[in-house]
Amino acid sequence: MSASVTTPAVGTTTATSDPASAGAAPYRLSPEHRRVFVGLMLGMLVASVSQTIVGPAMPRIVAELGGIDHYSWVATAAMLVSACTVPVVGKLSDIFGRRGFYLAGIIVFIVGSLICGFSQNFWMLVAGRAVQGLGMGTLMPLSQTIIGDIIPPRQRGKYQGLMGAVFGVTSVAGPLAGGVITDHLGWRYLFFVAVPIGLVAFFVIGRFLHLEHTAREVTIDYAGIATLTVALTSLLLATSLGGTSWAWGSAESIGLYAVGVVALLSFIAIERRAVEPVIPLRLFSSKVFSMANIAAFGVSMVMFGAIIYIPVFAQGVIGVDATNSGLILMPLMVGFIGLGIITGQLITRTGRYLPFMITGVLVMALGIFLLTRLDHTATQTQLTVAMTVLGLGLGMAMQQYALVVQNDVPRRDLGVATATVQFFRNVGSTVGIAVFGTIMTSGLADRIAGHLPAGAQQQMGDGGVSIGSVLDPSALSKLPPVVADAVRQGLAESLHNVFLIGLPILAVVLVATALIPAKPLRETLDHPSEAVSDRAE
Repeated sequence: MSASVTTPAVGTTTATSDPASAGAAPYRLSPEHRRVFVGLMLGMLVASVSQTIVGPAMPRIVAELGGIDHYSWVATAAMLVSACTVPVVGKLSDIFGRRGFYLAGIIVFIVGSLICGFSQNFWMLVAGRAVQGLGMGTLMPLSQTIIGDIIPPRQRGKYQGLMGAVFGVTSVAGPLAGGVITDHLGWRYLFFVAVPIGLVAFFVIGRFLHLEHTAREVTIDYAGIATLTVALTSLLLATSLGGTSWAWGSAESIGLYAVGVVALLSFIAIERRAVEPVIPLRLFSSKVFSMANIAAFGVSMVMFGAIIYIPVFAQGVIGVDATNSGLILMPLMVGFIGLGIITGQLITRTGRYLPFMITGVLVMALGIFLLTRLDHTATQTQLTVAMTVLGLGLGMAMQQYALVVQNDVPRRDLGVATATVQFFRNVGSTVGIAVFGTIMTSGLADRIAGHLPAGAQQQMGDGGVSIGSVLDPSALSKLPPVVADAVRQGLAESLHNVFLIGLPILAVVLVATALIPAKPLRETLDHPSEAVSDRAE
């Protein structure tokens, strides 16, 4: 099917800076684009905070609505829909333009928030989270893409650093705000609070974002969209629920993986022949694009593994008070936010990105190495040092992969290329959490039992110690000291293996990052190939 649509016109920008003089004078966005940037940050804020704010309230939500047997679906529904939406919206925004999709994404997210807030049963809440996921999968990649539409790559680092800071802040503030709002207003307001922020973002973007377009005929890749959706849903569902809701060798897990692989192979075959493929496979012929996405995948595995399992170490091994668990990751996020902003500024000033990215991966590896050195006698100070080092490395590297991809591709592919980086991050986080979780739980009971004296081992089988409650400091405090110490030792050994697997992953990330060609950051919005095309016409 063909349709007459519009795409961003080449060279449309109102930034008040002469690209040729960017090195001599500070670059400044026009007042209109500054307002757009604020609107993008608000959109990113509501999308990213929704991923973390609900966690503290889940026990209360389940107690009221039921659904304890399907507890993980509240997070899984949003994650699955978001992952399927990201590449599709990225491609369609290249064809139809960003503005309409971004505004629609805000409205969809608000509708999903209202459904969640007014939920009368557990499955209505899951449906609302799925609708939220559709909005999140639109807002998060397009926030980065629109920055690429209005800011040249040379100047883009500092603004993407600020976007990364939004994610870092919400990772810490989300759980804290979730606890406060749940205690004082009730869990439904966790979803209602996003509505006014979303409306402000909608007004700002609708009022100030105006990108020129030119019409062209296109063919929508419906077959590619369908097979990609089936592949992602099957593979991510099997990865998320395998080892928890289902055994890895169960018929459900094996069946979903089989369906996912078949759908993925079909998708690749369709994309090779599609006129307007949803993910153009030609992009992977670029070494910059391929290596950056491999590295982004690995960094997300390590980052989200750390975000999930460092608190487990803090609460279960060190015994940090669970009521203050939202503050556990503060050192990591402070390093991430601070170095992200500073690195963005340095990249803008120097025009060089690869040295910062390689250094960042090495610093991340040092942070993970410090985590592997922690045992059951570790102090909170030692954990804080390791987290801070890891956060500094993440801040130097995390946001730059989108920057180098955007610098490499022509503007006609900017949306799908940016969305592909976001997609690899999403899949990396899902795979990382699942893999690290399997490593942690495998053999955990045996490790704990191995540290118990002979007379105390029976408690593990008689209900004296529940493996599912080893993370509750108050429960551990009621156990005999010898039993509590065995729990801490066993959990510390399991988490040592979790952190240890991060080192080979980062080795792959380091190689992939080092293989990214160092291309000059463009001073203009146009790709050189587009400039040549314009002159030819």
